Amino acid sequence: MSYNVNRNVMDAFYRYKMPKLLAKVEGKGNGIKTVIVNMVDVAKALGRPPTYPCKYFGCELGAQTQFDYKNDRYIVNGSHDAAKLQDLLDGFIKRFVLCPECENPETVLFPNEKKGHIKQSCKACGYQGMLDMRHKLTTFIVKNPPEMKPNQQGTSLTKRKTHSKKAENGHKSSLRPGSPHADKSDASDADLNGDAEEDDDEDWGLDVSEQAVKARQKTLTAGVKKMTVSTDIEKTQSERLEVFFEYCKGKKDAGLLKPGADVAVFKDIAAEAERLDIKENKAVMVIVELLLDDNIIKQIPHYRILLLLFTHGNPKSQKYFLGAVEKLIELKKEQLLPKVPVILKAMYDHDVVEEEVLLDWGKKTSKKYVSKEVAAEIHAKAQPFLRWLQEAEEEETTEEEEEDDVEIEYDDRARAQSLKEQESKNLGEAKPIVAEAPKIVAPGDDEEEDDDESDLDIDNI
Repeated sequence: MSYNVNRNVMDAFYRYKMPKLLAKVEGKGNGIKTVIVNMVDVAKALGRPPTYPCKYFGCELGAQTQFDYKNDRYIVNGSHDAAKLQDLLDGFIKRFVLCPECENPETVLFPNEKKGHIKQSCKACGYQGMLDMRHKLTTFIVKNPPEMKPNQQGTSLTKRKTHSKKAENGHKSSLRPGSPHADKSDASDADLNGDAEEDDDEDWGLDVSEQAVKARQKTLTAGVKKMTVSTDIEKTQSERLEVFFEYCKGKKDAGLLKPGADVAVFKDIAAEAERLDIKENKAVMVIVELLLDDNIIKQIPHYRILLLLFTHGNPKSQKYFLGAVEKLIELKKEQLLPKVPVILKAMYDHDVVEEEVLLDWGKKTSKKYVSKEVAAEIHAKAQPFLRWLQEAEEEETTEEEEEDDVEIEYDDRARAQSLKEQESKNLGEAKPIVAEAPKIVAPGDDEEEDDDESDLDIDNI
């Protein structure tokens, strides 16, 4: 789910969007804290470092904040509701993101530590001005400019890097402006001279290193990921499965794969598997390894949608799923082996594995995923379910055959109905017309009386 960056704008086609803020409360007592799960994604949509909004929350709530750059964990001490933090984020956006003139979120901040002020420039309308310095966050921004990357080794959060000398010929450093080793005095000079044109060209280069490419791909939507060119597809299947494992593990560690998770997250996972060209193969085995354990019977319905994205209409993937579950049963043999029939029925009831694939799997044991002895034990435990499935299929087949074998019997003695008789029947005659035997008339009987009885008067019916 996404919001307009300026939530006062109700236009559904407003082009500045940000993801809904997700918060997770951890710990108990004095150690309770709130982890902002997608702080990096939200900050990227706002064009600000993730430390800024997180620190803003701390200032507004009077709470300490923690930044774990390596694991992308941004923490505010105490228990705080996601909706409350979302409202506070609106205040941050109004103060530090939106342009005072056009209210577009295309502003760039240029802190000047020496002068103790922050210059603000808008790329949309060309506005330039000074930021209001009355908020506590401005002190943090001055000491930690936007171009700093505090997760890099040797960078301090409280001191800026030593400015390198310019080349003797007076030209700027040939390094990319966003590079960690670029001359940051250029930004300070731009502040002093008010050269907005040079500021606009700061992001002319793009980091194309493998790590940078992977970092950008994490923020892409499922649809865009399919169109990106990546070197991952050139790797072996084992290496691609490892990449997929790390991707899913990141989602799990971020708390995005809990039961009842957003369907959009499941679709992103399926899109990543498709990008790596493993969706039709062993990707589902990674899902089993990461998400299923000895509580598999309850987990299958919880993750049904995610599993169906990989197994629906794909017998090959369903067989890989069965193989992964066999391996899980081997690892948790004591808990899961007695529950094999119930596990298989859960797969069947929730359409994760089709009936034909289950029956085909039950015909023979295989040592492809587990030892032959364990496979034999699993199949032995599965026999009650397989018999039930086979009997149900046979009953259904028998009923269909019986319906096909219904014969229509014809009575040779029935005579053709006259038009008058058919009209009588259509008008509601209760008694069916039955073929009558020829009537023998004895001498002296009144034949005219019989003729009168045989002629039906439609008006009197």
